[in-house]
Amino acid sequence: MADDINGTQYDERTKELRAIRRLIGAMFIIALFGTLYFARALLFPIVLGLLIALTLRPVARSFSRIGIPLIVSGVSLIAAFSVLVGGAIYFASGPVGRLVSRAPEIGQDLQFKLRHLLQSVDDVQEASEQVENMTTGGDGVQQVVLEQGGLLSNVVGSLASAGTSLAVATVLAMFFLASGDFFQQRVVEVSRRLQDKKRALIIVRDVERQISRYLAAITIINAGLGVCIWLALWLIGLPNAHFWGIAAFLLNFLPFIGAMIGVVGVAMVSVVTFDSIGYAALCPAAYLALTALEGNVVTPSLLGRHLAINVTAVFLTVTLWVWLWGIAGAFLAVPVLVILKVLCDHVPAMNSFGLFLGSGESKRG
Repeated sequence: MADDINGTQYDERTKELRAIRRLIGAMFIIALFGTLYFARALLFPIVLGLLIALTLRPVARSFSRIGIPLIVSGVSLIAAFSVLVGGAIYFASGPVGRLVSRAPEIGQDLQFKLRHLLQSVDDVQEASEQVENMTTGGDGVQQVVLEQGGLLSNVVGSLASAGTSLAVATVLAMFFLASGDFFQQRVVEVSRRLQDKKRALIIVRDVERQISRYLAAITIINAGLGVCIWLALWLIGLPNAHFWGIAAFLLNFLPFIGAMIGVVGVAMVSVVTFDSIGYAALCPAAYLALTALEGNVVTPSLLGRHLAINVTAVFLTVTLWVWLWGIAGAFLAVPVLVILKVLCDHVPAMNSFGLFLGSGESKRG
């Protein structure tokens, strides 16, 4: 009888402990998301600098094998990276400035050339009682078109803030590269048991390998996409085609979102540039076709075996990080998901969640 009572009390305490653990876990997750949201201005350059360092670390190690000190290779690689980024900004600054200065004119031209479409929208709104309640619908569309100058100015301001974050991230990446394996050693040292030390070292090295492989591959793919879009738009006759090639290269780091922004931007400029709407549609159609080819054929064929993450998980992760950090979060979403997938593959308690993230293909090759 006493054993039954003790067993019942033990089961109740076990249930209470599990409930407390769940509650603490939920509170930790809420606190984590709150910290990520309010500290995004501080955390974004740190995370970005770490990703840049992880991407360039294999190259720095190759230099160290031939006798070049890590501090020299780190500074050299970051200098080369800065030159490439600065060159891209320089070549894109002229077209961006012209777009900003012509924003009111572009808005008026769009309103004039799309007046029949806007009129049709107004007619549909007047014919529907449900849409009639949204009395500012047609005017709202025209107002958005007419206020492109203010919109583009806000975009330029956001780009300036992103430039500051990129500069800080570049400096941090240089320190990360120059430190060599310092942080890996610290991660191993904080683990107490030898088995935990081995697991920690394997996780750190696998994270570095997967992130470096992904970012290096996606950078090369995006560069190829930018060149293809540049040539396609140049052949069609769109002015400043090189700008849209650079924009495509950068925007394609944003899963799902980047392609939509690029198509809309090219469509707006092409409608203003060409007299025929049908001919103007060739530019966004070419942009969309090339990005679709890259996303559905090129990238899966090159990264499918190594980055076994399903599209649903990527979409949900991008949505979450856009909510937390805006466009910057979309850029970091997939690398963060890659890190999470590596942790799930090596930590038994997270294996079930890793199965949800996986695509069913072998990630190793």
